[in-house]
Amino acid sequence: MEVKSVAVIGAGTMGNGIAQVIAASGIGVVMTDINDAGLKRGLDAIDKSLQRLVSKQKLNAGDKDALLARIRTTTRLEDIADCEVVVEAATENVDLKLKIFADLDRIAKTTAVLASNTSSISLTRIAGSTKRPAQVIGMHFFNPVPVMPLVELIRALQTSDATYQTIRTLTEKLGKSPVEVKNSPGFVGNRILLPMINEAVYCLHEGLATAEDIDSVMKLGMGHPMGPLALADLIGLDTCLAILQVLYEGFKDPKYRPCLLWQEKVDAGELGRKSGRGFFVYDNK
Repeated sequence: MEVKSVAVIGAGTMGNGIAQVIAASGIGVVMTDINDAGLKRGLDAIDKSLQRLVSKQKLNAGDKDALLARIRTTTRLEDIADCEVVVEAATENVDLKLKIFADLDRIAKTTAVLASNTSSISLTRIAGSTKRPAQVIGMHFFNPVPVMPLVELIRALQTSDATYQTIRTLTEKLGKSPVEVKNSPGFVGNRILLPMINEAVYCLHEGLATAEDIDSVMKLGMGHPMGPLALADLIGLDTCLAILQVLYEGFKDPKYRPCLLWQEKVDAGELGRKSGRGFFVYDNK
């Protein structure tokens, strides 16, 4: 299948990043969100990202304008009806995703592939919520999307070879590196990453060291470019907690049990960079 237009469901951090890389490849994008304010924030984030490239002379102003012109925004889900591929990038909530996919199944044309950017939720379950399970696949980008080269392609039990090949070809056209992964809680990336971050949170919760020193151990001793607690703040503490809960519930193994500090932080509204405070404090101005 030749992909000429892609719909992105959600204009948040992941959604607007996905829209940007798709538009940068020359493909038209329909970016949706539940309200105009969300769409404006998404477009502003894309504009800011592109302006940084212009200032570094990695992109000229004309190309920036052409890229932005390939992104159409809408609050009407019906406007995605003609797209060959739909990429869902909504909040990591299973009930929300199942509802979105039921709506997409009803609205998208029958030949369209429905992809989810979920970072942990079962693709087999998502596919089962549609009448086209063979055309459902996971397309898990990593944050920040314009920078990170990896995309995990998660095959549901029902995903067809044709669907997989369509999305693999699209991923390569975006300049990304696809890795095929079987459906399992957390897939590969987050199954490895989140327990490591969770252990760092346990170290903080038990008072072994300060957040700064825990991150310094991993950066200076293990060669990590970013400490685990700063990385959690970048991902979002609510998102990290949701992934850990999926791992814990999916495997029923205590090694995935989230530290209690996660829930305390989320309940306090300390979600990381997006709220201005997580394990560290940020000046969001």
